Parts: sequence; C-alpha cells; structure tokens
Amino acid sequence: MNNAYFDFAEPKNEPVLNYAPGSNERKELQKAIAELKATKRDIPMYIDGEEVRSDIKVEIRPPHETAHLLGHYYESIEEHVHKAIDAALDAQDSWAAMNWEHRASIFIKAAELLATKYRYRMNAATMLGQSKNAFQAEIDSACELIDFLRFNVHFLSQIYKQQPLSSPGVNNRMEYRPLEGFVLAVTPFNFTAIGGNLAAAPAMCGNVVVWKPANTQIYSASVFMEIMIEAGLPAGVINIIYPPGPLVGEICFAHPDFAGIHFTGSTGVFQTMWKTIGNNIARYKTYPRIVGETGGKDFIFAHPSAMPEAVATGLARGAFEYQGQKCSAASRAYLPSNIAQEIIDMLVTEVKTMKMGIVDDFTNFINAVIDERSFNSITRYIDEVKNSNGAAKIICGGNYDKSKGYFIEPTIILTTDATYSTMCEEIFGPVLTIYTYDAENWIQMLDVLDNTSPYALTGSVFAQDRYAIEFMAKRLVNSAGNFYINDKPSGAVVGQQPFGGARASGTNDKAGSILNLYRWLSPRTIKETLVPPTNYRYPFHQE
Repeated sequence: MNNAYFDFAEPKNEPVLNYAPGSNERKELQKAIAELKATKRDIPMYIDGEEVRSDIKVEIRPPHETAHLLGHYYESIEEHVHKAIDAALDAQDSWAAMNWEHRASIFIKAAELLATKYRYRMNAATMLGQSKNAFQAEIDSACELIDFLRFNVHFLSQIYKQQPLSSPGVNNRMEYRPLEGFVLAVTPFNFTAIGGNLAAAPAMCGNVVVWKPANTQIYSASVFMEIMIEAGLPAGVINIIYPPGPLVGEICFAHPDFAGIHFTGSTGVFQTMWKTIGNNIARYKTYPRIVGETGGKDFIFAHPSAMPEAVATGLARGAFEYQGQKCSAASRAYLPSNIAQEIIDMLVTEVKTMKMGIVDDFTNFINAVIDERSFNSITRYIDEVKNSNGAAKIICGGNYDKSKGYFIEPTIILTTDATYSTMCEEIFGPVLTIYTYDAENWIQMLDVLDNTSPYALTGSVFAQDRYAIEFMAKRLVNSAGNFYINDKPSGAVVGQQPFGGARASGTNDKAGSILNLYRWLSPRTIKETLVPPTNYRYPFHQE
C-alpha cells in the first residue's frame, strides 16, 4: 500500500574530519590503510548481482609505491559487456516499478553506511588506489559521495512534487518515468565521488546502468559497489564491468536500447562518443541523453587591487592539491605587474615547504600522479620548458622520478608569452604557468584570458575593488561554469556550488544540483477530463 506522500528533507553537508595528530579518525584511517595493504584484494565484475571473473587478471599497484601489489581485477571482454546490458534490461521493469520511497531508502542507507561503517575503508582505498592524501580522500570519497547520495534523494523528491495546474473539470498530473533503455556511466580516476555519482544518479531516477570506471579507479569503485549491494540495491540495476574503453563504446552505442551516457573524462573521447551516437541515431528506440563533463584549463586572474597573500594561497592550493589532477585545478595564472613579484615570492616559498611522498605519511602534501602514461605526458611539458628558447622558464620544481612511484615536483613556470603551450593546453598535473601583465591593461587582459583556451570549466578572480569584481564577473560570464571570487577555482561542494562547465568543458548539467537529475527522467503528462463531452458541438458555431 502506498497512500502517503514521502518527504526527504534537505540534508546538511557531511562534516569533514580533519585527521589531526592524535585524533581517533587518524588512528582509524591508518588502521584501514594497513589492513588493505596487508590484503591482496580480488576484485570481480558485478553483473546481475553476481561476481564475475574473466581469464584476464590485471594487477593494481599504488601510483606512489609501484613495488607493492594491492590486488587484481578482471578485465571484461565482449561477452561481459553484452551480459551487463542484458542484466540491466532484465531488471528495468521491476526497478522502475518500485515505489519511490523504497528506491530512495537504498541510497540513503548507502550514504549512512559510507558515513559510518565504511568511511575509513573507502578513504583508504582511494588513498592507495588513486594516491590521495588523507584530506583529499576525505572530501572526495567520504563527504562528497555521501552528499551526492543524500542531496540527490532530496532533489528528486522535489521534482516528483512538481505538478501542473488543473482547470475546472480537468485533473492534470505529471509522472516522471526513467528513460526507456539503459544508461552507460563512464567515470574517471580522479574522484571516487564522481564515479559513484555518475552511476547512482541515473539509477536513483529508476534507470538501469552499465558502469565502466577508469581502470585506475577500480580499487575504490569496487568498495562503493560493495556498499550499494549491502544497502539493498537489487541485482542488475548497476552492473560494473572493466572493458577497454573502445570496446564498451562500440557495443553500447550500437545497441537499440542505449538511452544515455553519463560521462566524465577527456574532451576528445567525449566528442568521439557524441559523433558515434549521432551516426547511430536511427538505431535507437529513443533519443539518448548525452551528459558529459570534460576538460579544463582553469584560470586565476589577479586584479591590481588583489591581496597578494590571498592570491598566493589560492594558487598553492588550487594548482597543487591532488597533484593538479582535478578538472578544476588552477593551471594558468595572470598576475598584475604591480604585485606579481610579491605573489610569486610568497608562492614559491610556500610550494618549497610541500612534502612529497607516499600517502601513509600524513605529513606529505604531494603524492604521485596516477600512472606512467600521465607521468610521461606531464614531464614532456616540463622538458619542453627546459629546452625552450627563453619564452618560458621554470622558477620552482621541475624535477621528477618514477623509480618507486610516479612523482613529479609541484612545478611553476613563468612565461612572457600569454599563448605559450602550457598556458593553453590541458596538462592535468602539478604544473602552473604564470603570465605577468601590465597592471594598467587589466581590462584588455580579460579578452586574452577568455580567448586563450577552448575550455570553460572553472576560474577565479581576486580583487578588493568591487567595481572591478563586478566588471570581471560580467566580462567573463562565459569563461567558466564555476566562477570564484577571491578563492581558488576548485573544491565545489554538493548543494552549494553545482559543478559543470560549458564550451569544450562539457554539457554543464551541474552535478550536485537538481538540474542533473532532470536529464535522467522522461516526464509523462496525464490529463483526465472528469465529465467528458458527449457531442462535438461548440457554442461558437451555433446559430
């Protein structure tokens, strides 16, 4: 029986634990890290609620400690992709028909399990598998993922309450169906929370999901699946598989029941997906929803009135937290000539105090980049500067070593060319490039900033002059989907700063807000005439 209206009140953001020396949470997290390192985890796929293994066993090693074996996962082949799709479609009718309060309760329970029983295990898995320090793991794999689950339940309950007007003699209503088919979630390595949310948000709306996480995030993604299963997620609703990217795209985008893609990753991959979907459009039962957050070349612009200490701190945190491997990380900076040197001196002094090493040592601010491919890509940019003709120079860092892990020093580049490659191209690593401009020409510099990059994800402006702040906010209206004033351009919080960018940075469907959930719903309007007419005649045409 379902004869009540269920309300899921707006939650509070999950409090961030600080892991200070001597704290209980620090001891518990260190214990969880030790336990995971002492165990070789055997990570299966989950298809139709069953553990599935293939003949292809792949090692998982910490990026910061490549000599250590954390465990294995099993690479998916074509057969597993088809089975995952079939399992999802088999579960579709019963999952869509489940009363909303019961669907919601699964995700609320998952959030509670994550906040309590699994908090340290999830953080430890993220630290070891993705080389995050304790604080970066806490704000990601604990707090943000908990917030996604709780806030999305609340947002969805708000959507379900939205109903149309009814005129006399008519009862109008709206119901919000899931999409007709399956949703493919393709998720990145850098945020455990993004991985969980990209799969969970469509499922919460009644959709069934095939989830392909990045290989370098499988270690923590498997913990989230364990949590969801314990929370009561029915078999087949979310199926997690580990195939090569091109294989999953080839099969899913050719399937007539493909209903949508929830993606975070590179711009090039997303554009290829979009093109493939377009080429296959006549195959599909419905027009697929295409939701993606892609690259960024995020900026910090300091006005001549900015406080140097605030700018230096924004750059230090914004550029080098999690080794610059955030979509929102500050990668290019524009400093006015009147305070540029003061900011640079402060920044370099701060960066030189940043310790680098393994995640087990909580005093390390910098850990490793995610893998050898990323290491080689980032160091190529550093080497180009070292061999440049003088247009750019390294003023801090620039060293790297992959003998024990993929370590790259936080590196600051100073350039005299506002269009130098490291000012324009996405690097996705601990590399910040600074350009000093004539303080009197700050307005003209905004045009340079706006036209330098095809991306428009995040950006920051620093100023004390309120007229200047207003001017910059208006002039840069399309330069960033998340715009920050006197703060670093990273660290969006669910429910507070809905996240997403436009231009080459994605579809700007704002994860962490009600807007994203609309994309996974297909409304149906129902009109019921209470006393229907009994002949065709209208008054207007009577004699």
